[in-house]
Amino acid sequence: MRDSIFKRLLFICAFLILLICGGMFYSLVSGALPAFEHFGLFRFIFSAEWNPHPEAEQYGALSFITGTILTSFLALVFCLPFSLPVALFIGEYFKGKKISSVISAVIDLLAGIPSIVYGLWGFYTLRPLITDSGLSGQGFGILTASLVLAIMIIPYAASLSAEFISMVPEELKEGAYSLGATRLEVIRNIVFPSSGAGIFASYILALGRALGETMAVTMLIGNTNNLPHALTDTGNTMASVIANQFGEADGLKLSSLIAIGLLLFLITALINLIGKLILKKLS
Repeated sequence: MRDSIFKRLLFICAFLILLICGGMFYSLVSGALPAFEHFGLFRFIFSAEWNPHPEAEQYGALSFITGTILTSFLALVFCLPFSLPVALFIGEYFKGKKISSVISAVIDLLAGIPSIVYGLWGFYTLRPLITDSGLSGQGFGILTASLVLAIMIIPYAASLSAEFISMVPEELKEGAYSLGATRLEVIRNIVFPSSGAGIFASYILALGRALGETMAVTMLIGNTNNLPHALTDTGNTMASVIANQFGEADGLKLSSLIAIGLLLFLITALINLIGKLILKKLS
C-alpha cells in the first residue's frame, strides 16, 4: 500500500514538472504570436533593427541573439584554461588533502555570490582596466561582459569536473603506474578518457548558466541595440534587453520581448539537447 502511494506521488511530481515546462512554453508562444504574425518568424529572427517609434515600429532579434551567443561562448573559452586545472588540482593531484577542501570551499563560495556583486566588481575594477588598456573607450562591451561571465561560471565547471575526475577508479590509475606511466600520462590516458563525458557535461551546464545570466551582463555589455562586429563593441543579450525594456513595454514591443524570451528558451534547450547527444556518444 505504502509503495503504491509513494509511486503515485513520484508520478505526480514528475507530471508536474512536465506541466510547468509545458505551461511556460505555451505562455511564451501565445505571447510571442503577435510579433511573429506581424513581422514573420524568419524576418524577426534575422533582422537586427530595433525601432520602438510608434509610427514605425520594427523589431528584430538578431542583435540580441548574436550578443548572447558571443558572450556565452567567449566566456566558456575564457573559463576553460582556469576551471580544468582547478578541477585537476582538487580531484586528482591533491585529492583528500586539506588544501583541496579549502579550495573546494572557496569555489562553493564563488558559486554562491550574487551576480550583482560580480557586476559591481566588473564595473569598478575590470572596466577601468579595459579602458586604460585602450581596448575600449568606456570599457563596456562584449569582451568585458564575457570576462566577468567567465569568472562567474568557473566555479560551476570546476566543481562538477572535479567530482567526475575524483570518481575515476583508483585501480585503473594504480595499474597504469605499475606499468611505469608518469602522472601526466595517467591523466592524459586514464583520467580524461574515463571522466571525459562528465567533464563535457559540466561545461554544457556552465554554458547554460552563461546563456541565461542577466544582471552582471546588463551592467557591462553597454546595452545598445546594435549588431556587434568586434569583441570591443557594445551590444545586448536576449536576457538583458528583456530586463531593461520589459517594464515599459506594451503592445507589439511587449510581444517582441516575449518572442525573444521564447527564442532564448529554445536556444538553451537546443544546446542542452546537443550536449546530451554528444554526451551519449562519448559515454
